[in-house]
Order: sequence, then structure tokens, then C-alpha cells
Amino acid sequence: MSRHPGHQARKRFGQNFLHDPGVIERIVRSINPKPDDTMVEIGPGLGALTEELLAVNPRLQVVELDRDLIPVLRTKFFNYPELRIHEADALKFDFSQLASERALRIVGNLPYNISTPLIFHLLEQSGVVEDMHFMLQKEVVQRLAATAGDNNYGRLGIMAQYFCKVQPLFEVGPGAFKPAPKVDSAIVRLVPHKVLLHPARDLSTLQRVVRTAFNARRKTLRKSLGSLISVDALRSLGINDNLRPENLTLADYVTIADYLVDHPPETYSGNEADHD
Repeated sequence: MSRHPGHQARKRFGQNFLHDPGVIERIVRSINPKPDDTMVEIGPGLGALTEELLAVNPRLQVVELDRDLIPVLRTKFFNYPELRIHEADALKFDFSQLASERALRIVGNLPYNISTPLIFHLLEQSGVVEDMHFMLQKEVVQRLAATAGDNNYGRLGIMAQYFCKVQPLFEVGPGAFKPAPKVDSAIVRLVPHKVLLHPARDLSTLQRVVRTAFNARRKTLRKSLGSLISVDALRSLGINDNLRPENLTLADYVTIADYLVDHPPETYSGNEADHD
């Protein structure tokens, strides 16, 4: 069943329950779960995807915030004694505690209202993750996969691609959910790099540079990054200060961040004259 008579989807939890069997089957094929995987589902809801995953991997673990759904899940899957249900907020949950000798395979129909901060939270724990498959708002998937120069390119895509290979898989229409959302959805696969393609010397510095740049994404780099680095320094790194943040690649941002490790912003007075 895709719905439970005693539970209505809650807007504050961003609940839209997946019910289309064809979409569910396609998601499971994309995930390709194995019996010995250490698999975790975020936000199982009423268990439509959970049911298919359990049929392959009876030791599935799920993280669910809505306490009213816990008894629904326990009742529905009473014949799966190895299923572990964690009543917790995924935004605060330490997923690394679930990793054993095998890296985690994380899946979920993520609530759209928390999807971006949740992805950042999971990226911080990507070292214990084999892969992630998520249902997200289509726009978020576009942002995750965007490259320099794209309209959707920004902090989310840069940091996701720093940690992972991003693979958009397929789109899902509103009719696959109850209640139907007002936006299209899409499935994305995130596979953490075994070796980072562009490793930064200091991750927090890279995050600061990217965040600062896109806080003023409409401005040129001389303005958007003016509090961190001088025009002369940008030019010495081979970066055109007249470009906008969306024009720089991940490698460019790592170059700037690595420079700032040796030349922290407090050593830059900001008094250097602008150059045309």
C-alpha cells in the first residue's frame, strides 16, 4: 500500500509519499542493491521503496524523523527482524556510526525543504560512503550536476563535485507521489571519489571561498572575493578578476583557497588599487 489510513502527509516534514510501482522499480534497478550491502534509507515514509529494498537486503537500516511513522513501519515490516529503524533527524544524524567493514550505500526520497543542507551534511561524511541515490527536486539535481558557466552552477554543485561524481539518472513527474508536489523530481547518483580530483590543502578555506563568492554571484570576482584576496593576487594565479563566480571551475576555486592558506585574508589590507 502506498498510503496508511491513519497518517496524512505533513507539510512541515516535506512529505510526499512515492507510490508509483514503475518508478519504484526503476529506482531499485538503478540502485542495484545486494544482500550484503550496508544500506541506509533516509525518510522511508510509508515504506514503498523500503519494501523493495528489504526484499533484497533484510538488514536495511532506515532513518525517520516522524515518530508517528515508526509504528507504521514496524507493523508493515514485522517479518523483517533485522530491519533497524533509527528515529532521528537526518540533518543531525551521525551516519558514520552505521558503517562497518563495508561503506554505506545511502538512498532516499529526500524532503525537498531540507535537501540542500542534508546533502552538505552527507558530503561531510562521504569518507564512509560507497554511493548515494536520491530523489530530489529536479532543480536541485540540475544544480548538483552543473558545470562552470551554467545558470544552475553554484556552491552546491561545486562542493558536491569536490567530493563526488554526480550522475543525474532520470526525471519523475508529480503524479508519482501522494500528495503530488508542484515541481518535477529527478533521481541522482553521487559516488564519492576514491581519490579527490582537485584536493584542497584546507577544506574549510575552500568552503569559505566558494560561499563568499556566491554570496555575491552577480558581481565580478574583484568585488565578490574582495574581502579575501586582492586583484593582483587573483591575476598572479592566472584568474581574470572581471569574471563572475559562476565562470570559475572547481580547480580555480581550489587554486584560490590554496593561495589563501599561505596568505590568509587578514594579511590583505584591501588597499590595493583596482585594476581595469
